[in-house]
Amino acid sequence: MQEKSFTWGSRRKQYRELEARIDWIWVLLLLVLSVLIFTINLGHLPLRDWDEGTVAQVARDIWRAPAGSMRWLYPTLAGEAYHNKPPLVHWLIAGAYALGGENEWMTRLPGAVLTATSVPLLYCIGRELFRHRPAAVYSALIYLTMLPVVRHGRLAMLDGVALCFFIMMMLFLLKARRDLRYCLGVGIAFGLICLTKGILAILLGAVACVFIFWDTPRLLRSGYMWLGVIIGCAPVIAWYGAQWHHYGLVFAQQGLLNQSLNRIWSDVEGHKQPFWYYPLEILKYTWPCFIFLPHSIRLTWENKNLSWAKLVLVWSIFYLVSISLMGTKLPWYIYPIYPSFALAIGAQLSEIQDMPVGSSYPRIWVFPLAFISIITSIACIYFGWGIARETDLQFVFGALALTMALSCLLADRGDKQFLQVLLWGCYISLILLMASNNWIWELAERYPVKPVAEIIKTANIPANKKIYIYFPKYPPEHRPSLDFYSRRPINSINFEQLKSNWNSQVQSYFVLEKSEIEKIPGAKSKKIIKETKDWAVITNSRVVR
Repeated sequence: MQEKSFTWGSRRKQYRELEARIDWIWVLLLLVLSVLIFTINLGHLPLRDWDEGTVAQVARDIWRAPAGSMRWLYPTLAGEAYHNKPPLVHWLIAGAYALGGENEWMTRLPGAVLTATSVPLLYCIGRELFRHRPAAVYSALIYLTMLPVVRHGRLAMLDGVALCFFIMMMLFLLKARRDLRYCLGVGIAFGLICLTKGILAILLGAVACVFIFWDTPRLLRSGYMWLGVIIGCAPVIAWYGAQWHHYGLVFAQQGLLNQSLNRIWSDVEGHKQPFWYYPLEILKYTWPCFIFLPHSIRLTWENKNLSWAKLVLVWSIFYLVSISLMGTKLPWYIYPIYPSFALAIGAQLSEIQDMPVGSSYPRIWVFPLAFISIITSIACIYFGWGIARETDLQFVFGALALTMALSCLLADRGDKQFLQVLLWGCYISLILLMASNNWIWELAERYPVKPVAEIIKTANIPANKKIYIYFPKYPPEHRPSLDFYSRRPINSINFEQLKSNWNSQVQSYFVLEKSEIEKIPGAKSKKIIKETKDWAVITNSRVVR
């Protein structure tokens, strides 16, 4: 009897070791896949407005700060105090500048690597929640192949980093149900969110608290939990206290009220949208995964007594309602909700994987796949042989069209391999998109900043002189990316402001297209400082004494 018990215990130990090795293989594989898609062609395109240009300027100010200036503690933007967000991401980018120089690659690399790390972390969450590994694998792959997750995670923004720390916090929280020492990790991850995006940490912390209250309320009474929160919040309190001590009420007004709390009840900088704005964003950008979302929501609700369903419901519903009630709405505010959708869809796809061979799948899945295949085929033809020829986009839409067509045929035949074809085809399509020059499509909406910045830098304009840019095709708009590349503030103006500043008694410098020069009154006073084929830097030289 003892020999039999010993053999059974040995086999259980071997089984656990085998499971652990398989988990590590999946973690490493997912990490490689995510690092590849998040870093390929990362530094080829210029920085985007507003977020990337602003973050890069603050990081550069920290990196270039004189010794002893305490700029790392009191960050600045173009020499002025910066109160918008805590500086953790800016510290990371400044460190990247010190290692690899000041360029787009180093600007985006810290956020991209951390967001890539969130993929295997989500797999680990799935292993804590689901009994079967396929559900965790599908959850991670769905998350990895969501367009907004990959695109925003590659940008030099704060959202991907904050989401990585939130997924880390939830992983520690789930592990704390078995070992209370993991509560320390919960508090530390929460503190990192606070140092990344400030007030967002309160909302994400509320999501975690609601889940704990519903699923494992004993954790709220754990001393480890509160000790972890104290440890994690200590640096946050120290940083905010230093800002308050240094700036006083100015920091409270600008950093806490205007830039953070005001976004809850008012539309800051005119970013006002209707209540249904975020559901429409989800509908637009989660294809083809959106096909499975209705069935996934139903499956989640049917299993609401299980931990994974509780987490998905709290994470998705509580967060979505909260940001929908906010006065300020921006597209990337929806970013933290995507892992919860991935978990729900992963559970649904795992159910499909367990279906008998030859089982028919709902027609509501087959028809959208066919429709997307037709649309992407048309787009492939348009960008390959139509008016707007773009070879990169032709390959992207061609890969998507082939993926959707094969998935549709396999799903129609009841072949469960359509899931693997769909996921890997979407991954390859995203790789092709990120390797192209079209993954930051907002850059095509305005004039390119790098050529304009180059002519400004080579014009040798005195540092105490103001520079204005006039671009008549769009309303005046401040472009932080232009400030970053020009290494100085550039003011956007309209034609009336151009005429007014031109006739002033203070010498100023103006950047505009060469075709617009003759429209300025007082042609004789124009002095061209620097010019290229399309742009020129001019000054009202008649006022110089």
